[in-house]
Amino acid sequence: MAHLQLTPLAGGGGGGGADEMEEVALLGPNSYDDEEAAGPGPEEAGMRRVQVRVTGMTCSACTAAVEAAVSARRGVSGVAVSLLQSRARVVFDPALAKEEDIVEAIEDAGFEAELLPDSTVSQPKPQNTLSGQFRIGGMTCAACVNSVEGILKKLPGVKRAVVALATSLGEVEYDPSVISKDEIVQAIEDAGFEAALLQSSEQDKVLLGLTGLHTEIDADILHDILNKMEGLRQFNVNLVLSEAEIVFDPEVVGLRSIVDIIEMESSGRLKAHVQNPYIRAASNDAQEASKMLHLLRSSLFLSIPVFFMRMVCPRIHFIRSLLLMHCGPFHIGDLLKWILVSIVQFGVGKRFYVAAYRALRHGSTNMDVLVVLGTTASYVYSVCALLYGAFTGFHPPIYFETSAMIITFVLFGKYLEVLAKGRTSDAIKKLVELVPATALLLLKDKEGKYAAEKEIDASLIQPGDVLKVHPGSKVPSDGTVVWGTSHVDESMVTGESAPISKEVSSIVIGGTMNLHGILHIQATKVGSGTVLSQIISLVETAQMSKAPIQKFADYVAGIFVPIVVTLSLVTFIAWFLCGSLGAYPNSWVAETSNCFVFSLMFSISVVVIACPCALGLATPTAVMVATGVGANHGVLVKGGDALERAQNVKYVIFDKTGTLTQGKATVTSTKIFSGIDLGDFLTLVASAEASSEHPLAKAILDYAFHFHFFGKLPSSKDDIKKRKQQIFSQWLLEVADFSALPGKGVQCLINGKKILVGNRTLITENGINIPEEAESFLVDLELNAKTGVLVAYDCELIGLISMTDPLKREAVVVVEGLKKMGIHPVMVTGDNWRTAQAVAEEVGIEDVRAEVMPAGKADVIRSLQKDGSVVAMVGDGINDSPALAAADVGMAIGAGTDIAIEAADYVLVRNNLEDVITAIDLSRKTFSRIRWNYFFAMAYNIIAIPIAAGALFPFTGLQMPPWLAGACMAFSSVSVDFVDR
Repeated sequence: MAHLQLTPLAGGGGGGGADEMEEVALLGPNSYDDEEAAGPGPEEAGMRRVQVRVTGMTCSACTAAVEAAVSARRGVSGVAVSLLQSRARVVFDPALAKEEDIVEAIEDAGFEAELLPDSTVSQPKPQNTLSGQFRIGGMTCAACVNSVEGILKKLPGVKRAVVALATSLGEVEYDPSVISKDEIVQAIEDAGFEAALLQSSEQDKVLLGLTGLHTEIDADILHDILNKMEGLRQFNVNLVLSEAEIVFDPEVVGLRSIVDIIEMESSGRLKAHVQNPYIRAASNDAQEASKMLHLLRSSLFLSIPVFFMRMVCPRIHFIRSLLLMHCGPFHIGDLLKWILVSIVQFGVGKRFYVAAYRALRHGSTNMDVLVVLGTTASYVYSVCALLYGAFTGFHPPIYFETSAMIITFVLFGKYLEVLAKGRTSDAIKKLVELVPATALLLLKDKEGKYAAEKEIDASLIQPGDVLKVHPGSKVPSDGTVVWGTSHVDESMVTGESAPISKEVSSIVIGGTMNLHGILHIQATKVGSGTVLSQIISLVETAQMSKAPIQKFADYVAGIFVPIVVTLSLVTFIAWFLCGSLGAYPNSWVAETSNCFVFSLMFSISVVVIACPCALGLATPTAVMVATGVGANHGVLVKGGDALERAQNVKYVIFDKTGTLTQGKATVTSTKIFSGIDLGDFLTLVASAEASSEHPLAKAILDYAFHFHFFGKLPSSKDDIKKRKQQIFSQWLLEVADFSALPGKGVQCLINGKKILVGNRTLITENGINIPEEAESFLVDLELNAKTGVLVAYDCELIGLISMTDPLKREAVVVVEGLKKMGIHPVMVTGDNWRTAQAVAEEVGIEDVRAEVMPAGKADVIRSLQKDGSVVAMVGDGINDSPALAAADVGMAIGAGTDIAIEAADYVLVRNNLEDVITAIDLSRKTFSRIRWNYFFAMAYNIIAIPIAAGALFPFTGLQMPPWLAGACMAFSSVSVDFVDR
């Protein structure tokens, strides 16, 4: 899954306790997050992934047939098929297979296939900049991360480098004219680590829609323009759809340049715009619904007259006389019905025959097979009976209306199904609609001043572009404010209703609404790198996934049709033999009928009424709705399996710092135990902590800075930043031999003397005595849920700093809510026992595990899992990632680090603990609904099939006509969708 930085780090959010003063490289807003995050992902370099729209799937048996057909192709390593999205994602080796092979495999399986443009292809970086992703082996701690990052950033031509420990990956933006990929790999290996290139943005693919592309002449003009353009590796022009698929090298030409050149070289005759794959998918859904509606209308137009001729016209004497008139050996009424039904059977119903033939050819069965069997049996019998009556004079009953009405009702059910499926993906559609279609690009004059603005397609924004956002307009891309002040409504992305103040240097999220002032923002992330794109990708991936409970439905769907056909044959044979042997009175058989027809009608009803679609739709429909509802409430689910596990959670483990607490540590007081001046003491401590990234270190540094310079800084925020940089270079003391000690603190040399800043363990391990006065003060702090940071200089304890991290306002309510749900809350922290107990008592948690090192959190989880309990972990820091991965259900706070978010199963976007309850409640309600869906689906077939087979006929005299059975079948699959609402 992609790394997802949903909000900027506030106060660090490191997630460590007081004694976890490990220097860690918290991945900030520039983390590598362009990694593809959907479907089966390529596990090795060289693998390729494509998305294919699959038309014609109706149930789980269809998806299984597609998966089997594609998996059998040489070179295919992974397949995921979504019934509701009518989409397949395939991972394959391009050296062994081609895209055309995958399409051919699906079509051979009996379905229509269409390659979709890759929605996760990132936008190009600025010209002369490439992005490469490298796998880095041998890293064991945050110090290794810092070492690799430091080496990469010092390389000439490297513009940005971010390394993640948990995934052993690094992303590097570099200038290929200065440094090559091989040189980057060599630099990492020279540092003592293993390195290999995974992927690079050397090429990009885009689908352009073209206005003005109507004739062959237009196509020739476009071909000439594209052939002359440098940087284009290949292109394909589709005149029918007015589209052009282009593969280009972003090192040579940018996407915006391609669009501009097409318009300029054609003198405005052709205008190109980037096709949004999601909008195109919605358009295809609408086309499918329109096509199904057209078939339904045609079938209704032809079937209603047949139904009236059978049920109504015989009761109207004049019309009855007309219908009984002869046209050769046939009655006019019978001949009309034959003609009309033949058009329905083989014209409108052609799609069922084609799909059934392809399925049977590959040894699979689906709903289309049942429809074809039922309608063909009725049609063939009726034709034979009609011909028999024409040449013998004895007219047995004919049932043309049965096949016509069955097809009509099945099409009606399919149409409702298409509409219902479309509504399940509303969450993605709403997210896509958040992105504005256009953006105002600010253009510079020769002097470098912004002199003009130009409206461009939002998909053409490039990193580094400065964009103008008017009040009431949506922010077109993730970026940083470079001019102006305003308030931005981020509720559509984060769920937080309160407007957020934005000023220079503030980070903004694409798709959010600017409320008041004009803002100039510099785009930092575009395309698939934006927060919104990653949320969409997460939701889409979750909707593509299968929950384990669906294995049952897939198994049943695989054997359903053969069982139904067998039951149909048994029904026919049983009724026919009983009739032949006189086991039931002749009065049961209509005067104009016979034993064969009587038995055949029961048999056809059994085939037609059975419906595997309801079982196939029960789980994916519920999962899609749940992930959509979750996304709307700020809870992102990474898959159906995670959604299923959360319903059985017995323990919820909370990290303390940044999870139960706000993660914004502040200094409350200081205590000096030597004759040193307070200002000198703070200068000494600040100098030692200046090299640490821990949130407690940052808090101490800020406190010391404001102590020395409060009231001496300018009012402008920009001036403050510049002044701070000047002051830091002059104020802080020179540090030597700095090292961060995980779980203990930091140590270094200042003025040739050793200084220690950390917890009690760090001080005692270095043989320094803690005076009784200091111990008493420290215990008092810990009993009041505060953290004491001890400072020793030149082998003597010189002072103590009191720090606190306030609880989140909702923490107590959430803990109480979990208890009411029957869930046992546990707090695991690296902090000392007294502080941990004080915090736990305040929040209402009885089970506390304190002084746990980062690696020990996963051990705590495994100890709780020994009896089979399902354990959830809620955390936000890098040191939480092993525990999040070890837990059955990992929940990452949205403001946490990328590594924590990557390791988790749920992402709580709003940084609100109440969403822990939302996530678990969503899982419980979803799978309760799934079980009800299964119950209704199974109950329908268990009750309906015996009724259709005539089980009640001997007692009630009620017989279900095949056309009525078709109506019941049509509504059964749709009932799951509506029940799911």
